[in-house]
Amino acid sequence: MTEIRTPRLLLRRWHDDDLAPMAEINADPQVMRWIRDGSVRDLENTAESIERWEEEWDDEGFGIFAVELLASGELAGFTGLSVPEFLPEVLPAVEIGWRLGRQFWGQGYASEAAHATLEFALQDRGLDRVISIHQVGNDASENVMRKLGMVLERETVDPVYGRRLRVHSIDLTEFHA
Repeated sequence: MTEIRTPRLLLRRWHDDDLAPMAEINADPQVMRWIRDGSVRDLENTAESIERWEEEWDDEGFGIFAVELLASGELAGFTGLSVPEFLPEVLPAVEIGWRLGRQFWGQGYASEAAHATLEFALQDRGLDRVISIHQVGNDASENVMRKLGMVLERETVDPVYGRRLRVHSIDLTEFHA
């Protein structure tokens, strides 16, 4: 089982009891504002997502981690690696992404989890480049990308939803663990 510990977080595979708290995060309009078309997701949609994320672990050898607070055992959300099939123009690529519950924003958890995930991509999975995609206007995610040392590679448009996107990248040989 793949687990990563940071000073405050445990990044791990998904457990059955993660479904309800992740569904709660996905049901928050503020959290989902910058995801795809901004629609919230219900329990069933969340269960399907977790199932896909677990399949990606099996298929790709990497995937989306559940992010748990070490101090309380609470599920804060997710971070991890995936293939951004929704944006064919960037393929082949591996994307790092994150989504945390609103009560966990502004505390450095996303940066801490994403930094550990980039180390995992470089050291454990041998990737040489990782991208991250955000909707224009999602300044919080763009700030995390900059903290990770990622640079703007291109601006484009989501082919399904028509929203403006920015793609950032990092060559992992330049990543400072």
